[in-house]
Amino acid sequence: MDTLRALGAFAHSVELGSLSGAARALGTTQPTVSKLVAQLEHSLGVRLLRRTAAGLTLTEEGQRFHERARRLLEDYDEAIADVRAGIQQPRGLLRVSAPVTLGQRHLNAMAVEFLKLYPDIELELLLDDRFVNPLEERIDVSLRLSGPLPQDLVARHLGTWPRVLVASPAYVAARGKPRTPQALLDHDYLRYASGDDGVLLQGPQGLLAVPVRSRYRVNNAVALLDSVLDGAGISLQPTWMVAELLARGRLVRVLPRHTGPEQKAHLLYAPRRRLPLRVRVWVDFLAERMARLPGALRENGRTPRT
Repeated sequence: MDTLRALGAFAHSVELGSLSGAARALGTTQPTVSKLVAQLEHSLGVRLLRRTAAGLTLTEEGQRFHERARRLLEDYDEAIADVRAGIQQPRGLLRVSAPVTLGQRHLNAMAVEFLKLYPDIELELLLDDRFVNPLEERIDVSLRLSGPLPQDLVARHLGTWPRVLVASPAYVAARGKPRTPQALLDHDYLRYASGDDGVLLQGPQGLLAVPVRSRYRVNNAVALLDSVLDGAGISLQPTWMVAELLARGRLVRVLPRHTGPEQKAHLLYAPRRRLPLRVRVWVDFLAERMARLPGALRENGRTPRT
């Protein structure tokens, strides 16, 4: 059996949804693709695909095998390209998952800059607030903000940003600033829709839970920040999102001696003996660019004044 050819037939069948589609992509016939997939299943001793009138579906074993097969094929293609080029040049398709707001505010511009540096790389930036696991979906690198880190993935720390309480100058002019955390109870507090009411603050007296209630909750971080800018209330925001607005006077700090839970950013990718070059250069590029985002905690745990 030609293993590489069989892997290619299997991977194309999965990604195109049919044996005939794989045959067209590979420049062969449907019976040939069917035979290659059958030979692969026989050599593995498991069934990878279910063939029904509605099309192809992966078995549980096929689902696990597909991701690894795709990586093998991509590594092979990259190795061939490197040999033919005579130099190690990053190339190929790079699929990246990241949270929506961070993508809109910062990563989109970084991605455009990255593509200018590496003209042989294609980049798909998929913005999604749910956690996308690279082992379970065909993603090379996933960027995660806070939350638990899966034990079966490599996690590269990019930076840490505190959350600060902010309001618009118009809101402060109309309602004044709270002088203590408890005074937040007399103000309009805006928050993200998921989670419980209340806010945790770290200040001179240690950690404090303030039972604020929110009349307005929204599940989009950009909409939440726009509401704060429009004077609707006070909100806890990561410094990477508001440092520039604070510097320009469009927002003001509230209770500046208190901060909320820190937000940590990590790049997650599958553990491998050798990462594809396109992944390595993206990881290094993003680590360097993310370190430039405003408001990050320095190594001594302090953050620049805003």
